[in-house]
Amino acid sequence: MEKSIWRKKPMSAYEADIKNNQLKRVMGKWSLTAIGIGGIIGGGIFVLTGTAAHYHAGPALALSFIIAGIGCVFAALCYSEFASMLPVEGSAYAYAYGTIGELFAWIIGWGLILEYAMGAMTVAVSWSGYFNKLLHLFGIEIPYYLRNDPWSAATYAQANNIEPSSFALNLPAFIITWVVTWILVKGIKEAANTNNLIVILKLAAIIFVILVGVFFVNFDNWHPFIPQPEMIMHDDGIAKEAYGIKGIFSGAAAIFFAYIGFDVVSTSAGEAINPKKDVPFAIIASLLICTVLYIMVSLVLTGMLNYKDITGDALKAPVAYAFDKVGQPWAVFIITAAATAGLISVMLVMMLGQTRVFLGMAKDGLLPNFFKEIHPTFQTPWKSTVLVGILVSIVASFTPIGILSDMTSFGTLFAFAMVCLAVLILRFREPNRDRPFKTPLLNIVAPLGIITNFALMALLDGKAQKFAIIWMIVGLVVYFIYSRNKSKLND
Repeated sequence: MEKSIWRKKPMSAYEADIKNNQLKRVMGKWSLTAIGIGGIIGGGIFVLTGTAAHYHAGPALALSFIIAGIGCVFAALCYSEFASMLPVEGSAYAYAYGTIGELFAWIIGWGLILEYAMGAMTVAVSWSGYFNKLLHLFGIEIPYYLRNDPWSAATYAQANNIEPSSFALNLPAFIITWVVTWILVKGIKEAANTNNLIVILKLAAIIFVILVGVFFVNFDNWHPFIPQPEMIMHDDGIAKEAYGIKGIFSGAAAIFFAYIGFDVVSTSAGEAINPKKDVPFAIIASLLICTVLYIMVSLVLTGMLNYKDITGDALKAPVAYAFDKVGQPWAVFIITAAATAGLISVMLVMMLGQTRVFLGMAKDGLLPNFFKEIHPTFQTPWKSTVLVGILVSIVASFTPIGILSDMTSFGTLFAFAMVCLAVLILRFREPNRDRPFKTPLLNIVAPLGIITNFALMALLDGKAQKFAIIWMIVGLVVYFIYSRNKSKLND
């Protein structure tokens, strides 16, 4: 029984983890809320809005954001109940370990590793696109083979009738990854302060987009609001059905990547001053604020720019392109600069969440001690942070963005569904446990969260689903060969 895959980490062990916490507790509820907003607002507004409008939902993109937001609300309420009971790093992994069992927790943790790693890589590539656009506004051009992965560089060379380069990498994505890695190694206070500053800048830019963009909305672009279904050719040369009701739901799956930031709040519980109260507050507040902003920006974007015209360069920077299209180049500069800065905080939050999940799993013995070593001066898990920096910088430099974002969404949706299931199981098993925050109408909220998240997983790109399933199989092999035997529950 010592090695049973369903053994659970006892609550006394969590209490010991909290008492022996080596991380600095420096974040209040608004710093935690800023972490959530910093993770949520980024690629979703500045990049994926164009892709989802053109390839999936059309003007009904706002409905896609509402559906994705509803799926997140179910998960966020369940996250909040767990976070108030178990204010430790590790997020959904830690919650599942104390409620359902070790194998279940491992699968969730492995999925979170996929979510955060792919999320950071996706944002690094997105940041590179906006950074290159910002340089272009100043008349500076980086050679195409130093700003694109090999596949994108080959496509660019072919489209522009130039000799293809024998070597290509996304150099800006590589460099920004190491800038963020250095900030995270330096310390959580520095990371939080950097994030707070960028979040203020991002919110100001988004409010600017809404208030100024609304004057350039052409109502004809919203007609029909839900376009009739048709086949749309994608960049990979494959035609897929878009628009209609199915397009709205597939759009919700595609832009789900935009919502992954709020669960990073729960991975930061070890650095929160009052985690039992502040973490649930920050999770719900950041999600609600960002959902409203997403809906408003998507309406403005599809009103300013016809969804059929969001092609080519417009797909990489749709919001900036929309203002350029209506003859407001000065606004393009403001938006591009804000997006370039804003995406840095999303990367920071993704890589922060990644290392804290590693830390939680290593403390339980499921990963090597390497992942839990804390820097004596900075009090951060510096070795795992550097390792994450190496992996993210290399993959982001040589991989296209499309598959990365869908694999991120897969990991996110899976983790959300498992949290909804876990909190439901624990409520029935231990109804008298102290819960500083209780999910309202749990018998309705949790099942709806499970159904919504699994349904959106089924609508993701098939190639991304296959890669994600392979990742999960590799995770099971690692668990049975290494983690199950090294688990501290064996003692």
